[in-house]
Amino acid sequence: MHVHGQYNTSLPFVIFESQKVGHNQELEELAVKSPKEITITYGYSRDHRPDLKQFIIEMICSGDGDIPIFLKLASGNQADSSCFGQIAVEYQKQLEVNSLMVADAALYTESNLKMMSELRWLCRVPLSIKAAKSLISTLAESEFIDSTIPGYKLASKIQNYAGIEQRWLVVQSQERKESDLHKLTQKITKAESKAVQDLKKLSQEEFACVADAIKALSKLSKQFKYHQIHESTVTQVKSNKKDTSGEISYQISATVSQDESKINTELLSAGRFIIATNVLDSQELSNDSMLREYKAQQSCERGFGFLKDPLFFADSIFLKSPERIESLGMIMGLCLLVYTLAQRHIRNALLESKSTIKNQLGKATNRPTLRWIFQCFQCIHLVTLNQEKHISNWNKDRDFILSLLPDDCLRYYQLVS
Repeated sequence: MHVHGQYNTSLPFVIFESQKVGHNQELEELAVKSPKEITITYGYSRDHRPDLKQFIIEMICSGDGDIPIFLKLASGNQADSSCFGQIAVEYQKQLEVNSLMVADAALYTESNLKMMSELRWLCRVPLSIKAAKSLISTLAESEFIDSTIPGYKLASKIQNYAGIEQRWLVVQSQERKESDLHKLTQKITKAESKAVQDLKKLSQEEFACVADAIKALSKLSKQFKYHQIHESTVTQVKSNKKDTSGEISYQISATVSQDESKINTELLSAGRFIIATNVLDSQELSNDSMLREYKAQQSCERGFGFLKDPLFFADSIFLKSPERIESLGMIMGLCLLVYTLAQRHIRNALLESKSTIKNQLGKATNRPTLRWIFQCFQCIHLVTLNQEKHISNWNKDRDFILSLLPDDCLRYYQLVS
């Protein structure tokens, strides 16, 4: 969440009268116990505003209903990979439930995995790890089996990373593969055009000897990602340079061809990624369930979307101190909690009763957003006439929606006493 301003304030360090300045040990203990505010500072900006300071919201949501079950504010320069493991451990200590922690590749670091040795986790493996990159680029197509989830193929392998035995699931997405192959074709075409231009520029340079010309060509060829030198010739010419006019020099010319080995590696890895878990028993967590759980982690993204939506009126923070921002962050989290609980309640009630309501397009749905429910209840007024209270603009659709909610909600509309 980006902010405008300096934010140089800090919490005051209070010394009680009973504590004397000479009692250094007591002062140190007090300093440790004193709350530490977050730092509003520059960091990696997901809002594409690196010119502004920011703070970070850490959140864990349930896979059932997107309910926020852990929320904490952090300094603006905190890196995901350095804190994800600690967040998971803190959450586990507070709730003590045997849940499965699902996260993206930022969780997958050696320190985080060792820290979470007592937790069940599932996350994506970054391809910056050599073993992961090698696996997706060498695994034969015949080793994949069709998933029950349409458009996916899976291959499971047992691996050991950071001293932890784990199950790696190589996932091949047909949709993503088609996209990757299209992008690869564009990259190869662009790389070939650049290689030809670089060779043309090199062919105009003059070298003192044949060895220098070949060395320059070798240095240039190392920059090629998808191509290699096909043919090269060194030609003896008279120098055109003013200081060496008439002397013998050398020029080199070459052609390029596609490096099939490098291209085939990328062709084979197209559309593939790896998700890992320390749950080794496929009976406890099947391959299809691993993929399904990983794909379901949009819960947090939807929560952040709610908090950063301009209609929430908190996407821009206008407070003078980090302490107040932390307080506002807690209130924002509670708002999200109430919103998601109500939305989940309505959706479950519609599912159980096998009923639907009309969405914004007038089509039947059993998964309405609570925002749409709020819009359905606009233009309702409480009218007092002859000392009697009445609800205006009431209709059967609103009556049906309220029947899905607890009795506490009905009291606002005079439907229960």
